[in-house]
Amino acid sequence: MWTTSVRDAIHVHSFICNHINKRHARTARRRCNGKKKCNSSFILWGCTDVLCCVIFVIVILGYIVLGTVAWMHGDPRKVVYPTDSYGQFCGQQETPNANKAILFYFNILQCANPTVLINLQCPTTQLCVSKCPDRFATYIDMQYNYRRNKSYWEYYKQFCKQDFNNPDKPVSQVLRDEDCPSMIVPSRPFLQRCFPDFITRNGTLTVANQTSFKDGHGKTRSVIDLREAANGITSLLDAKEVGTKIFEDYASSWFWILIGLVISMLVSLIFILLLRFTAGILFWMVIFGVIAAVGYGIWHCYWEYSSLKGKPDSDITISDIGFQTDFRVYLQLSQTWLIFMISLAVIEAIIILVLIFLRNRVRIAIALLKEGSKAVGCIMSTLFYPIITFLLLALCIAYWAVTAVFLASSGDAVYKVMSTLPDCKYTNLTCDPETFSQSNVTTLCPGSQCTFAFYGGESLYHRYIFVLQLCNLLVFLWLVNFTIALGQCTLAGAFASYYWALRKPEDIPPCPLGSSFGRALRYHTGSLAFGALILSVVQFIRIILEYLDHKLKGAHNACTRFLLCCLKCCFWCLEHFIKFMNRNAYIMISIYGKNFCASARDAFFLLMRNVMRVAVLDKVTDFLLFLGKLLISGSVGVLAFFFFTRQIPVIQEEVPSLNYYWVPLLTVIFGSYMIAHGFFNVYAMCVDTLFLCFCEDLERNDGSPSKPYYMPQGLHRILNKNDQAGKKYAVS
Repeated sequence: MWTTSVRDAIHVHSFICNHINKRHARTARRRCNGKKKCNSSFILWGCTDVLCCVIFVIVILGYIVLGTVAWMHGDPRKVVYPTDSYGQFCGQQETPNANKAILFYFNILQCANPTVLINLQCPTTQLCVSKCPDRFATYIDMQYNYRRNKSYWEYYKQFCKQDFNNPDKPVSQVLRDEDCPSMIVPSRPFLQRCFPDFITRNGTLTVANQTSFKDGHGKTRSVIDLREAANGITSLLDAKEVGTKIFEDYASSWFWILIGLVISMLVSLIFILLLRFTAGILFWMVIFGVIAAVGYGIWHCYWEYSSLKGKPDSDITISDIGFQTDFRVYLQLSQTWLIFMISLAVIEAIIILVLIFLRNRVRIAIALLKEGSKAVGCIMSTLFYPIITFLLLALCIAYWAVTAVFLASSGDAVYKVMSTLPDCKYTNLTCDPETFSQSNVTTLCPGSQCTFAFYGGESLYHRYIFVLQLCNLLVFLWLVNFTIALGQCTLAGAFASYYWALRKPEDIPPCPLGSSFGRALRYHTGSLAFGALILSVVQFIRIILEYLDHKLKGAHNACTRFLLCCLKCCFWCLEHFIKFMNRNAYIMISIYGKNFCASARDAFFLLMRNVMRVAVLDKVTDFLLFLGKLLISGSVGVLAFFFFTRQIPVIQEEVPSLNYYWVPLLTVIFGSYMIAHGFFNVYAMCVDTLFLCFCEDLERNDGSPSKPYYMPQGLHRILNKNDQAGKKYAVS
């Protein structure tokens, strides 16, 4: 049944493609009518990899069905809100817990580690409360003081079960039934959960200025016991404090960050426009500018290193002080500046060596960049195509994230037996909280609790939630790679139409970017999906290997770790090789309209026949473009550094007050680099397309009147090509 429907769909799709192909051929012949030379590469087009196209469409429809089913069964509140021991949400509106958004643990000493706490599997009763305790108290002390002052009970009962209101009940029965906690400790909310409020004073760990407390069972305990029960929470609380300060810095400096990003966008645009007229001069300026900037960095690091050398405490190593939230501490160490100086010196040496030994290749790369700037100048709309790619990627990421959340929150509340006894045979077995107190589990395992564990179920859908999450991830990777492939094929088609136009720009077809986008979607969806699927499978395997490596970090089996490391390395190399081949295959698809396998084969052998040009010219071009990105992000970063450190007197009063000036500074630098990368990625695709077209041009034409070269005159002169004689000279 399924095979028949797929075969019928393929037949229908092929019929439509053949009809469109014939109509497109007639239109193309009419356009070429009366011209001596016409770009025949774009006349005949046919649908490629139809089977993969049909499978891709079916997978997208299935993905939509998966999202719909997840939406029907999932409940994001299960992820947003903490859940108490009865499976009720804390802080959910229109419920008894609407004003109780924080989860409180009856006896946090029974919690082994923060992972148990966050996963809500601590073997103690958990209740939703409106606020965390702010004092030390025990139920015994409360009951004693209650007889004289009713306020003691009024405060304590907000941490007891909602239906309990009998302060005269014997303490032993209260603790047995867990109606109230045996003690409360000063806490503060973190991740919507109450954790002890640890403070270190003069090297001594305290909670509310106390180093010990009563546990409600007649014993005096040290706050270190609380620290061990909530091991790691203190560092998380410190991280939260740093995060709050970072958020404050963003709130006060977002306007200036936006201005910095706009400046980087304008500089990137101006940089590309200038390439059309002064590519050679501009890129030599970039090269020497980067050399000068790195050289200044080396001198500054040496000056700082010399200034700190000999000062007290400046010779302490970075490993001695460990991680510090205030990064200015590291700048007081001479070792920090020594590391910076050595790193910059290595970068400077690499740049100089590349320029010395590959200077002739640099000239040819600059010629390619000049032609690339002319192509971009003729098709300016290509500079804004990354916006379309960004929107499509944002849509894919949003759909994947929402589907993952709904899948993770699917199911009903599952309760499991939690016991502090190591030999309790009922531990981790499912239970019913309504009938648990009448079962014999409480007798055989004293102190055990029927506690909410997670959301799940026994249906077929719930049993395969993990598999569906993996499918969600794989299809997400497929869609992301397809979106990137669509952008690459679209840009390649637009720039190929520029190269294969004999008279530029007269023979360039109208709306080359839109036409290329239409061709890619109309004829080559299957081919793009095929290439994206191959890459997605490799990336999926890499993610699984990373997950296994994370799980085996504590393993002592050296052979397993070595094998896993080798697999990760091999698949990393395979992924980058496939990305490189896919990119060139999409260029060949945009030129000749063949299927993916044929285009990948043609691109591979074409590159192998020009392996030296690929290894040198293409990579030198990438290197020059990288220097351009570095110069743009570096120059904007230097400007931002002087601004946020109040070293520009004219606008010194406009600088906002910051906790960490490096927060907006790093944001501006990273954002500037990404913006420059977006513009230069279009430019790099243009150069790669022109380079592949240039290699194809050399093999198919000889420069004679019957087979003239399509390469621009600039490349023609540098490569010593002679149209009349038809001689070919290898690139020296």
